[in-house]
Amino acid sequence: MNRPLPFDRATDSTDPDLAAVMHRVARGDKDAFSTLYDALAPMVFGIVMRLVRDRAQSEEVAQEVMIDLWRRAARYRSEAGSVISWAATIAHRRAVDRVRSAQAATDRENAQAAHGHHTAYDDVAERVETRLESEQVRRCLRGLTELQRQAVTLAYYQGLTYREVAETLRTPLPTVKTRMRDGLIRLRDCMGVTA
Repeated sequence: MNRPLPFDRATDSTDPDLAAVMHRVARGDKDAFSTLYDALAPMVFGIVMRLVRDRAQSEEVAQEVMIDLWRRAARYRSEAGSVISWAATIAHRRAVDRVRSAQAATDRENAQAAHGHHTAYDDVAERVETRLESEQVRRCLRGLTELQRQAVTLAYYQGLTYREVAETLRTPLPTVKTRMRDGLIRLRDCMGVTA
């Protein structure tokens, strides 16, 4: 069973009745498997090589297919199709599995590399930008009316609800909502944010 694959030899057109050979293989006949191996290995390798494209991996997959044929010989049913078709189907599936497995491994490696790669950034520039934005917000807040500034500050910096802001400022809730809406519009305009 561990014979090297005759990968460069074409399948002989005078092959024996492979269905009969397969039935002998199913009974554990090693000579029959040798015949089956010689008849199918080149075709199996060709199918695998077309999909996998790497010779070493193709040889490995083809060897796995041939071992699979030995192990699954008892499951072969001639009424379902020829031995060649059955072997070709197994070879195709194994090759596709290998390609998918290789692609999944590549995708995992790429994802890990991307996840592990952090773009270096300039911490000083980030701090300066944050400070400039903070100064702009403070400047824009100074442009609001006292009630607008207080309402926005309580809601956005202290996390109070509209109702809590109204209670804190002792102002009717509708007035607080209106002042906050107007204040946010003025802040947006001052900050240069487009809606």
